[in-house]
Formats: sequence, structure tokens, C-alpha cells
Amino acid sequence: MNSHLISFDAACARMTRRHFFNRAARGIGVAALTSLMRSSAIGLTPAASANSARALTSLHFEPKAKRVIYLFQSGAPSQLDLFDYKPKLTEMNGKPMPESLTKGQRIAQLMGQPLNCVGSKFKFTKHGGSGAEISELLPNIASISDDIAIIKSMHTEAINHDPGVTLMQTGHQQAGRPAMGAWISYGLGSENEQLPAFVVLASGFGNDQPLLSRYWGSGFLPTGHQGVEFRSGGEPVLFVNNPSGISSKVRRRLLDGVRDLNQIKLGDVGDPEIATRIESYEMAYRMQTSVPELMDIAKEPKQIIDAYGAEPGKSSYANNCLLARRLAERGVRFIQLYHRGWDHHNNLPADITNTSRLVDRPTAALFKDLKQRGLLEDTLVIWGGEFGRTPMNQGDSTNGNYGRDHHMKAFSIWMAGAGIKKGVSIGATDEFGYNVVEDPIHANDFQATVMHLLGIRHTDFTYRFQGRDYRLTDIGGELIKGVLA
Repeated sequence: MNSHLISFDAACARMTRRHFFNRAARGIGVAALTSLMRSSAIGLTPAASANSARALTSLHFEPKAKRVIYLFQSGAPSQLDLFDYKPKLTEMNGKPMPESLTKGQRIAQLMGQPLNCVGSKFKFTKHGGSGAEISELLPNIASISDDIAIIKSMHTEAINHDPGVTLMQTGHQQAGRPAMGAWISYGLGSENEQLPAFVVLASGFGNDQPLLSRYWGSGFLPTGHQGVEFRSGGEPVLFVNNPSGISSKVRRRLLDGVRDLNQIKLGDVGDPEIATRIESYEMAYRMQTSVPELMDIAKEPKQIIDAYGAEPGKSSYANNCLLARRLAERGVRFIQLYHRGWDHHNNLPADITNTSRLVDRPTAALFKDLKQRGLLEDTLVIWGGEFGRTPMNQGDSTNGNYGRDHHMKAFSIWMAGAGIKKGVSIGATDEFGYNVVEDPIHANDFQATVMHLLGIRHTDFTYRFQGRDYRLTDIGGELIKGVLA
């Protein structure tokens, strides 16, 4: 034993600093490749393949959820017209907002307009045994009110769309950090070797703010954990299909050659990203078989297609909701839907009616479909946007019209499914819907709770980058105990 130690010390003495780091890097690269190219089993579900490689060797505690479906409503839905009923605003319609609320405050509405109250023109009704007050705009979501937890006291520091979406998805307003789905893919891996752990579906193109691919990026995590965008219309995944004139046999031979070259390079320089690249090519090859069958929703029974309002072959939120259920069935870990069309600065009554109509029915159909199939027991479903809308009017308010600007101080989301209390409302805002007055919940609290439901203690799940240990929740995050079953 001692002779081995003496030999090792002698070898280290002869090794230069450059040689040491070069050889260490090679070891890291080989270890990364070994991890990627083997099956591993941690937590509750055995991994199946290279795509299942994960960082956590065990979960911190028993998880309630195995997967997440996050229905992100991009553009910021008006909570005051959907979930946060404020009769005082209707009573004060057209009158100045009290200065005690707005004076000296950071307000998005800087266009010189008077800060006048504007109440919702939509009727709110109590639903189910929970008595949740939900707008007439969402009759189908209202029908599941006894199964969801509505959080009315969300708040954020972000006052504009890009930092707002970035914060909700990555835990920080600064671009470049990993998305929540990437963190979960990195920690838990996938349950299906034929599909990525993190899949993104987008709809509502041409409306509102752009969707940037970094919202589902891997940041400083290995790039294999970034979200893969699937499309419900046209080619399902860009550049996965073989080019014209290239058969599957030829494609396999090309991939084998590229893999061999990459493995030589990996052994030479030890860059773990080369191992990730090898696996990305292999995943693309496997998806050529799995994705076409997955995306063919026309094979679903007619009553299911009709329940969602889906139209096979077209790109829509309804199609994406149906695909979300199919992805959940196949073991995809994090399914992220983005739907644009909620940025209603003016003409809100007409525009929010149209957007709600597109989203309401498919959302409720997805929930009921998951529940009927027994998938809701271990699936966490989330619905919400990046911030809220002001209780003050923006734009033309004549003839019953109005608009709302960005509001970071209070907004609403809801959660349902695995580990979530049924039929509860958490938090409250003041009578104008301006400030949170009960149970304030920050974006990082929301993220900490999602991680908790997956069996991960957010403070103990970190990644060292440039000399600092980073985590999804940055330096914040407390559990939303009121939503936990």
C-alpha cells in the first residue's frame, strides 16, 4: 500500500501543472461519456439509456411528482379579469387610483395617462365546493376549480416581458442561466431513451412578445439538458429527418463515423461537451422512429380530439395540450407549453376573450384526460404567466373598452395534480388588486415548491460554475406550504 503511495507521489512530482490538468480533463471527459452511455438507477425510476444520465444519485426525499406539465401563458394574463375578483375596482371605475398605493412606486404605466381605476367588465361566479371565484371567460377551467390550487399572491421584480419570462423560467432576470426544465433534466434524467427529458411546445405565433430559445436553454449545464422544441404542425423536430437521398442505413453509417471521430477527440481533449454531442446525434437518430408516432394525434379517438378542440396537422394550443398528455404517457420529465397572446395593453375585452377561448377548453381537457388515465396522481400541472396587469386603465377606455399595463406586484397562477391541495386559494391582494396583503409568494418560492414535489431540496441541488455554486432559486426560495397536500 505504501509503495503505491510513494510511486504516486513520485509520479506527481514529475508531472507539470499543464500535464496534470490535461490528464485530469481527459479523465473527466471519459467519466462523462461513461455516465452518458450507461444506464443508471436512482430515485424511484430506473434510467433506461444515455439520455437518462442524471446528476442526483438519490432524491432528497420521496417525490410526489414524476413529471411536470407547465402551461406558460406568455404575455401576462390579466388576473383581474380571470381569477382575482375586485368589485371595488368596478365601483371606482374611471376614478383616480389612491395615491397612497401608487405614489413613488415603480409603475410600468409611464405614458402620461392618469392612473384611473378600471374594473373588469366580465362576470365572476363562485364555483364548486371550494367557492373559487373565476371569470366567465374560463368556464372549462372553472369546472375543475375543486381540483386546483389558485395562488393570488405571486409577485416579481421584473416589470418587462423578457426579464419576467427569464425570471419565471430560470430563477433570475439575467439571461444565460439554465431553465427549470434543464435543471430537472440534469437532476433526474428521462424515463424514456427514445425522447428528451425536456420538451417544448409553442403556439400563438405572431402575437405579442417573441419566444426566445434561451427560455428553455441549458445555460451553464451540459447542453444535452436544454429543451427540445417539438412542433405540432409541419416537420415535428427541425433537422431530425434524413435529408433527401439519405437512407436510414446511410445515416447510421455516417453517425457511426462521426461518433468514432468524436470519441477520438474526447480522448484527446477531454471536453465533456463532446460526449454530449455524441449523445445528441444518437438521440436525434432514435427520435426518427419515436417522434412521428408520438406527434400523430389523428390516431387518437374522435371523442378525445373533440374534447381538446384539436385539429390534427395544424399548430395550436389545443394540439399541444393533447401532445402534452402523450408526452407524459411516454415518460418525458418536463413538458413546457408556451402560448402567446396575453399582452393586452389596449382592446383588452375583445382580445382576452379570444385568447381565453383558445386556451380554456384544451387546458381543462388536458387536466381531465390526465385524471381519467391515472396520470394526474404523479404529474404536476402549472398554469400562469410572467407577471400580472395593472388595476389602472391603459389606452382608450371609451365604449366599454380598456387596457392594462404590466404589473409586477401581484398576479395569479394555479397548480394542480401530484402533491397539490385541491380546491384552495392561497394569498390575497388589497381591494384594488394592487398589492399583496396576505402570503406573498415570489417566483423563487414557486420554483422551490416545484423542486420539492419532485423530491429535490432546492438549496442542496447546485452546480458550480466560474467559482460559484448556482441553483435554480438563486439565493431565495421558500416552500409554498399552503398548496402542499
